[in-house]
Amino acid sequence: MNRQELVQLIRDRRSYLCIGLDTDIHKIPKHLLSHPDPMFAFNKAIIDATKDLCVAYKINTAFYECQGIRGWESLQRTVEYIPKEIFTIADAKRGDIGNTSSYYAKTFYETYGFDSVTVAPYMGHDSVQPFLGFPEKWAIVLGLTSNVGSADFQMQPLKDEKLYEKVIRTCASWGSPDNMMFVVGATQADVVADIRKIVPDHFFLVPGVGAQGGSLKDISEKGMNKEAGLLVNASRAVIYAGNDERFADDAHAAALQLQKEMAGYL
Repeated sequence: MNRQELVQLIRDRRSYLCIGLDTDIHKIPKHLLSHPDPMFAFNKAIIDATKDLCVAYKINTAFYECQGIRGWESLQRTVEYIPKEIFTIADAKRGDIGNTSSYYAKTFYETYGFDSVTVAPYMGHDSVQPFLGFPEKWAIVLGLTSNVGSADFQMQPLKDEKLYEKVIRTCASWGSPDNMMFVVGATQADVVADIRKIVPDHFFLVPGVGAQGGSLKDISEKGMNKEAGLLVNASRAVIYAGNDERFADDAHAAALQLQKEMAGYL
């Protein structure tokens, strides 16, 4: 998906909601466990209930990888089931050099057909560049994350800036707003306006709204640009809004509440 298509989708749906399909086999409703593929059955119901309210789905691959081949099959079925007009994110946080990164990119862009993949930039330019060479595909680089441990390295001061600022500024020079996004945690809303000054035109993937306590209002007011420029992710707050046979209806209600609030900020 290219930038123009993503921006138009946001405008049409009055939404910049990304739903995280972080599907934990131990948390899905028990009545699904007898299904031949419980994880896909859960995801299918969530997608059916929310596909008109969101613009993106993010699949955290760890929840699938731990299930072995069955998990990868569930992941593939899920990606194939997501409507083609919706942006897809492989939240895999890959990062390596040379051919390894090239094959990671091929795995998610070509084999599984994702529009984007999250990338860890710690190893530098040659670990990120292979993810930028695919037409209408996106590298989503870890910029400033939402976890407590982000203070260990990302917030450390350098001469005249913090490490996360150096990372974002440098990585932005490797790609463009048409093929690179940045992860910016919603729990870091106090510095989002400063990050927006560094990369005024890039999209931000924003985790941490909902269960992690991030404020949609704060992140929208401080991080939005003229094209919205945000994909705000909600995972547990939507997909586990209910845990009985009405779980999909509860997920719809939770997603609708977020979409309505987003429409007010656009």
